[in-house]
Amino acid sequence: MDFLSITQLERQDLFVLLALSRDLRSKTLFADALEGKSIAMIFEKPSLRTRVTFEVAIRQLGGWPVLLGPTESKLGGREAIQDVARNLSFWVDGIVARVFSHRHLEDLALFASVPVINALSDTEHPCQIVADLLTLAERWSSFAGRELVYVGDWNNVSRSLWQACSLAGLRFRVICPEKYGPRPGEDVEWSTSPDDVIGADAVYTDVWASMGQESELAERLEIFQPYQVNEQLLAKTGKDTFFMHCLPAHRGQEVTDPVMESDLSLVFQQAANRLPVEKAILVSFMENSNETESEEGRSRLLRRFGHLNHHSVAQGKL
Repeated sequence: MDFLSITQLERQDLFVLLALSRDLRSKTLFADALEGKSIAMIFEKPSLRTRVTFEVAIRQLGGWPVLLGPTESKLGGREAIQDVARNLSFWVDGIVARVFSHRHLEDLALFASVPVINALSDTEHPCQIVADLLTLAERWSSFAGRELVYVGDWNNVSRSLWQACSLAGLRFRVICPEKYGPRPGEDVEWSTSPDDVIGADAVYTDVWASMGQESELAERLEIFQPYQVNEQLLAKTGKDTFFMHCLPAHRGQEVTDPVMESDLSLVFQQAANRLPVEKAILVSFMENSNETESEEGRSRLLRRFGHLNHHSVAQGKL
């Protein structure tokens, strides 16, 4: 079973992943879950957190990561995607892919006969967002009555946040400049005024120019300046508000140093949570690829961990 999008999960699946992630901070739990398995890691884009955490996660679960950098793994460049997918499927038991194009990721999954996990595409960043929700779940007893506001450029991170918050029962709003907001058909509560952060329990931002948009940086710096998350903007929420960022952060652009380093900044806990979350995703989708080929089998796999508090999971609490 591939994991390409948050939309593949049901509400129950999401909360089981969160609970399992919490437990998988242990280096010994499921330490042989991937024993004898090799996982190819395709990285078309530079990476710190995603590369290190996935490699460490695979090793802590007993597997063997095989890193493919941008030269040998540029999908559709050096070699046709269907050829890459079929060849890798002969040799490895799963593929983790961090790519420029979500369409290429879908083609990779289509032609691969082993599970494919989305480690980032231009459309979604599901592993990051599960880690983000885990971070908030550790701060709040429930998502009910809470509000997360995303400020900045509508992108892969904000899209996956929107999808995950909808599942979790966490109210989600975005504040973006005109022409930089959600796409037509994306039913997202959207404002263009930074003053609308009022009431936010957490404010999330990301870089103003993602990888591949460097040529637009000068224009974007001017357009997005009023959307910088600084102490003045956070004061408009009217409460003590957590700050979140998927990193890397461009300090002095989308966020200031005082906000990044404040006691209410969760950015480094988000980063720390990437490791247990990715272990949970690997265990759930790759531990037994035959079982995850069907929806029924995937649900059975996600729910079979006897140490989980299923009542709390069902209530959206950890």
